[in-house]
Amino acid sequence: MKVMIEEGCIACGLCTATCPEVFAFGDDGLACVIASVEKENENEVKTAAENCPVSVIEYEE
Repeated sequence: MKVMIEEGCIACGLCTATCPEVFAFGDDGLACVIASVEKENENEVKTAAENCPVSVIEYEE
């Protein structure tokens, strides 16, 4: 799975709380992808993408 965060993140923290193995806050204060998605994290990544309030998390399976 490939995941990316598009422009428009509002730094709400939902993705970093849902899957801290993949998402973290960058130096700019916005969420970023910090690691490849492992099989055991796929559901959490999907949950973060589906619940992102500004719909900026995209993933490809």
